Amino acid sequence: MRLLARGIPASLTVTLVDGLVLARSAFEHSANYRSVMVLGSFHKVEADAEKRKAFAAFTNKLLPGRWGEVRPPNARELRASTILALPVVEAAAKVRTGPPTDDDSDDAALDVWAGEIPLMSRFAAPVPAPGLRAGIPLDPSLTRLLAADE
Repeated sequence: MRLLARGIPASLTVTLVDGLVLARSAFEHSANYRSVMVLGSFHKVEADAEKRKAFAAFTNKLLPGRWGEVRPPNARELRASTILALPVVEAAAKVRTGPPTDDDSDDAALDVWAGEIPLMSRFAAPVPAPGLRAGIPLDPSLTRLLAADE
């Protein structure tokens, strides 16, 4: 974090695997995915107001509406937090979707199953913190999240 905060050129890459693509030959196996790479230079966010804004954006990105349900960071917590911003100078994205590509090959005659196995991520039942007092219900943001995932 300290090195990145100095503004050295950096890249940030995120890849989400959406599923396995199984072909009739090992060579043709693949994965369906979404990937993005961003290039630029990070800088440290210094102002408390900007740090609070970043905390709020991150919290609400994880779980919409959560920022309004929790205690925001206090002055000590803001001082203890390093937040970096990355203005995007360049970006690239790559996506792979669809079935295996061996349907029109000699391998299509093989008695081997081929197709896609989608990877699904979903939320499970909430597990309360060990120290959570009895009788505290799920917050509205969590209730909305779980209802949308059904």
